[in-house]
Amino acid sequence: MPTIKEILQTMDYGPAPESTKEAQAWLDQHGRRFGLFIDGAWTDAQGEGTATFGSLNPADGSELAQVTQATQDDVERAVAAARKAQPGWVALGGHGRARVLYALARLLQKHARLFAVLETLDNGKTIRETRDADLPLAARHFYHHAGWAQLQSEEFADYRAVGVVGQIVPWNFPLLMLAWKIAPALAAGNTVVFKPAEFTSLTALLFAEICQQAGVPAGVVNIVTGDGRVGEAIVNHPGIDKLAFTGSTEVGRIIRKATAGSGKKLSLELGGKSPFIVFDDADLDAAVEGLVDSIWFNQGQVCCAGSRLLVQESIYPRFIAKVKARMQNLRVGSPLDKSNDIGALVDPVQQQRIHGLVESARAEGCEIWQPKVETPTAGAWYLPTLITGASTTATVAQTEIFGPVLVASSFRTPGEAVQLANNTVYGLAACVWTESISLALDVAPLIKAGVVWINTANQFDAACGFGGYKESGYGREGGKEGMYEYLTPLAEDRRPATPVIAEKGKIKQSDEGNPFAVDRTAKLYIGGKQARPDGAYSRAIHDANGAFLADIGEGSRKDIRNAVEAAHKAAGWSKATAHNRAQVLYYIAENLAVRADEFAARIAAQTGSKTAEQEVQASIERLFYWAAWADKYDGLAHQPPMHGITVALNEPVGVIGIVCPNENPLLGFISLVAPALALGNRVVAVPSEAHPLSSLDLYQVLDTSDLPGGALNIVTGSHDELARTLASHFDVDAVWRHDGSLEGCAEVERLSSESLKRTWTGGAKGRDWFDAKQACGRTVLQHASQVKNVWIPYGV
Repeated sequence: MPTIKEILQTMDYGPAPESTKEAQAWLDQHGRRFGLFIDGAWTDAQGEGTATFGSLNPADGSELAQVTQATQDDVERAVAAARKAQPGWVALGGHGRARVLYALARLLQKHARLFAVLETLDNGKTIRETRDADLPLAARHFYHHAGWAQLQSEEFADYRAVGVVGQIVPWNFPLLMLAWKIAPALAAGNTVVFKPAEFTSLTALLFAEICQQAGVPAGVVNIVTGDGRVGEAIVNHPGIDKLAFTGSTEVGRIIRKATAGSGKKLSLELGGKSPFIVFDDADLDAAVEGLVDSIWFNQGQVCCAGSRLLVQESIYPRFIAKVKARMQNLRVGSPLDKSNDIGALVDPVQQQRIHGLVESARAEGCEIWQPKVETPTAGAWYLPTLITGASTTATVAQTEIFGPVLVASSFRTPGEAVQLANNTVYGLAACVWTESISLALDVAPLIKAGVVWINTANQFDAACGFGGYKESGYGREGGKEGMYEYLTPLAEDRRPATPVIAEKGKIKQSDEGNPFAVDRTAKLYIGGKQARPDGAYSRAIHDANGAFLADIGEGSRKDIRNAVEAAHKAAGWSKATAHNRAQVLYYIAENLAVRADEFAARIAAQTGSKTAEQEVQASIERLFYWAAWADKYDGLAHQPPMHGITVALNEPVGVIGIVCPNENPLLGFISLVAPALALGNRVVAVPSEAHPLSSLDLYQVLDTSDLPGGALNIVTGSHDELARTLASHFDVDAVWRHDGSLEGCAEVERLSSESLKRTWTGGAKGRDWFDAKQACGRTVLQHASQVKNVWIPYGV
């Protein structure tokens, strides 16, 4: 007679299939053929090239329905409907919009089972994931953002809705991505043209129906289906004010280039190659379960999947053995079976791509391990896979595979773990597993990623921002920072159409004894030292009457490279305390005040301005302003629906290249450089091309104000040439250009797309640098920082 232990060892989960009756009935109700949802009604495609395409069940390849391929004319109709509806949606007020969002949340909950089954049929992910993760979180986003709509007039009093928003999402989380994007857009008062993924459009079309039931006004939400041509039409449409895209880094680059110079607001949530770090004191069994949730959740088709396993060397063999044992017990099969862990891939094309990448690793000598599990014969499937022996430069270690494939390696020290974690062009998420809270909180800020989970994985909530660093994109979804993505400061509407040029007065000629009358060549300022330009060229600067003032160095590509290198060496400035950075800015202001008369004379001589003294005083006050913010731009502690907290840290962007305005040569320079320094960034600044001497005269002020060498570097010369170099430099993390050049700003945005660095450009419009509303405030702070959310569970 078998023992209890033997009986337990032979026990297995029985089948627990989910009924598809209601979902199939809904599809039949529509004749398994769907049009477009435009202006609150269903409509067929219009214009040339109208067609439909099949939406297939990835688990068996069967056709679920025919979906419409939208045309350029359809996108035109959708944008026109959204534009017409937007003023009325704003006029409804925060409370009116909150009630609609609340109704959407309630309807998602009411029809949760139908949505979950339809999502599983269309996408291939398991019913446990759609039922227990996707649907509750989608409803949570509408509930959460109903609250922001209610509070908008109080919490975002100085902001307005952007306008018409184009939104494009991928196929891995069709409904959840819809909620992430539509909920904040509607809460802020925008209207939406939404494009679901070609492979997975059905739950978006079901959502259109609940929009009708919830009383969403016609034109507020428009849903157009189709392939990449529809997305391209949305991206290029001049009536779109903001684009929100989630997808591949390659397509993100294309969108950044396409929108360069258009003035469209842009947020990009792109690819990832996230590290999963396990230290030797971690709870290994818990870490294994976290790893399952991290890399095999949704078949690994997750942008933040923990696809790079980094294990401390002393426990590496033991941990890998545990991982293999757990992989052997993963259940692969019908996504509608509630006892299965891994479902089908979205499409055979994805299956072939994953297979090709794994085989490339095999060809490079890596060990490939898969559990001995059978998969269904029909549909797109791929077994959970472990790759060991890959070098840090191997394709599988650097490329986003977007499948159930894990690449494992070891490390010795925490420092090496951080180096390996950051050895990627991506920066979306990371996991840290250790029982030492001090180690966890030491490592988390060092990892270049927008989200860090400590002793947990793949946690998301509407209250907590999500988004990446580096080539994982920019912008945040969720939380208050996610709301700002769909708002525009009111001060932007008051910006002058052209740069403000100060009225000129009669210029008094400099006295012979005035130091500013001395003929000299002003050098560059790199690494805390004056430096001659690499090309040994100079340019003459003249006063307002055309008389010669001085020669300045003509900076080149090599000078920018030297300045960027010096900025990277000054990483200690980013690690300095906020109090220390504030003190330095106060010192700069104090030393500038001592020489106020000299600086005013220099400004008057260069520009002929009647307000030179006011500009110097405003510059001193602006330094005090940003010094005050240095230690007050705190993060937040969120309380998501888990047992723990999420700490949102405002981190510096890194190295910022700043092209300063020609007008107000001192105040414009200070207004841009000071906030960047206040938040711990290092700066390569290009001062006013027409009037650079006011910035160059700051050298001595900087030297006597305890600013570390390399924290601020100044390179004079052609704005176009130097901005081009900054935007093309892969070690520059952001570029700001505010000199009023429309084409120059567009070029910065185009060139920055290669490394997907952040940009802040002024376009052809000017800015009143004396106006605190236009030159100060949280908008500038947001440009000078990036939010990292660190998830810290406790008591579990």
